Amino acid sequence: MKTLKKSGLSKEEVIQAYREVLRGRRLDERLWQLTRIGKTSFNISGQGAEVAQVAMAMAFDPKKDYFLPYYRDMTACLVWGMTSKDILLGSFGKEADPSSHGRQMPNHYGSKAHNIVSFSSTVSTQMPLATGVAYSAKLEKADFIALTTTGEGSANQGEVQEAMNFAGVKKLPIIFVVENNDYAISVPAKEQYANEKMSDRAHGYGFEGITVDGNDFTEVYLTFKQAVEDVRNGNGPKLIELMVARLTSHSADDDQNVYRSKEEIEEMKKNDALGVFEKQLIDEGYLTREEIKKMDQEIQTEVDMATDEAEAMPDPDAASLLEQVYAE
Repeated sequence: MKTLKKSGLSKEEVIQAYREVLRGRRLDERLWQLTRIGKTSFNISGQGAEVAQVAMAMAFDPKKDYFLPYYRDMTACLVWGMTSKDILLGSFGKEADPSSHGRQMPNHYGSKAHNIVSFSSTVSTQMPLATGVAYSAKLEKADFIALTTTGEGSANQGEVQEAMNFAGVKKLPIIFVVENNDYAISVPAKEQYANEKMSDRAHGYGFEGITVDGNDFTEVYLTFKQAVEDVRNGNGPKLIELMVARLTSHSADDDQNVYRSKEEIEEMKKNDALGVFEKQLIDEGYLTREEIKKMDQEIQTEVDMATDEAEAMPDPDAASLLEQVYAE
């Protein structure tokens, strides 16, 4: 594992990265709690991928680049500019929800103010849309690139192949990301695809594919930093496979204990990327355990306040149901 100093980031930037990782974890835990007590309807978790998502997002310029995420990318959306309250407004289905004004399921992130493009519940349909965004950048000779993500199970959909093929032919400014957590709901990776690495597919579309350990913050950040530079300089697309863990069941409607052994789950949680990152921060002198504990308390207070504020916001007016759905 590469040291944090090799990332080239300042001490303040590394500590802020950790804060975003921790914020993502605590907010995700709150979303599970709200689902379990019946205050919200659904949650699909990104626990286990937060370190990789923060390192990925930090390599882009959210003020001009576009992000077309998938449902596990809450933590990356926080780095891109969304707030804890924004996320909770979506889960509560409130009118002020920036993703859809309460019209979408939870975990369908979007923010016009932050160049985050919302997506459909039909998996991987964000991929061809992202290719279209990148194509517009090329046609307009604009200085922005597109980032789009999906899981390794969803990456087997036809839309992904069409998106990558078109992007390769046109050499578009786009980075495709597959967050490989080894399970598509209950189906393990060995039953999803035959190639050794998901990133190998990029070569068939005429661009580079890279696989990186999602537990290694520095390696992920440097990989994306170089990829963003290459793509921004007109060298065509990239496919980056992030090897991450899925610490929870697929969603609030799933029970992974049915198809994963107790030993497998325990081993995965023992190697949780959050714990790996914390240990690295302490060992390399960025933070002490006391400072981490204080930060955790601050973030928990923030999440508590955001929860109360979001829950108190008004629900959508039923009369507005068809607004922004059909053209007038």
